[in-house]
Amino acid sequence: MFKKELLILAILMFATSVFAASGKNSIQVKGSDTMVNLGQAWAEKYMEENPQEFLAVTGGGSGTGISSLISGTTDIAMSSRNIKDKEISLAKEKGINPYEIKVALDGLAVVANLKNPVSKLTIEQLAQIFTGKITNWKEGGGEDKKIVILSREVNSGTHVYFKEHVLRRGDPNGKEEFAPSALLLSSSQAIADEVAGNPAAIGYYGMGYISNKQKAIMVAKDEKSEYEAPSIENVVNGKYPISRPLFLYTNGSPKGLVKKFIDFCLSKKGQEIVLETDFVPINR
Repeated sequence: MFKKELLILAILMFATSVFAASGKNSIQVKGSDTMVNLGQAWAEKYMEENPQEFLAVTGGGSGTGISSLISGTTDIAMSSRNIKDKEISLAKEKGINPYEIKVALDGLAVVANLKNPVSKLTIEQLAQIFTGKITNWKEGGGEDKKIVILSREVNSGTHVYFKEHVLRRGDPNGKEEFAPSALLLSSSQAIADEVAGNPAAIGYYGMGYISNKQKAIMVAKDEKSEYEAPSIENVVNGKYPISRPLFLYTNGSPKGLVKKFIDFCLSKKGQEIVLETDFVPINR
């Protein structure tokens, strides 16, 4: 009987320790695939300095992160777009009060295969390509090849931003949509891999994913403007025309461990990690 009581006590102590680890000493971070590498880099460094605490960081898209915040299944949502009015309304219906923190800046890179001779395009040309009005690379100064359009899926903040600021040129009343032929891929890495292997492909992603396996297209606001590369300097000085802020969202003003982690992200050390992962710090 005594052994049985000891066993029950041990199980209760174990359950209590698990509960404590999963609650007070751990947080869930979920959302933007653009930000997932940054989030994981932050978490890794934070846990090195705070080994008694645990952070789980996963992607899935900005929409997924915000939905998880609304449903109460994540403590922090990463988002590469502003939360929508309808998401705020839904959150408030469920007793959630989304609180926005801007943590970094990003430039969206438009990328093509290394063998593609096209190296620069205007916003108007990009809009015509991604809406399907331009269908062959020869119309943009390239070879006679049908353009393969790659896009992120609709729950991606990167997808939303590109549609609003490139396809619709910032017009809030714009109705332009991606061409029906566009291939919707689940992650920025999937776009990077497809572009690297497909000479006819064009896609876009956060500039943190730029590598020597793809060509970053230089972009101009219009034919009279200078063509600019997606670089940290050009995002900071406002020359690169496709750039955006990156956000973390919490339920109300952050407190406790959530606040401690976000304070780290905004600290000098956290903003150095922003720079190291090819994004642009907001605190320099």
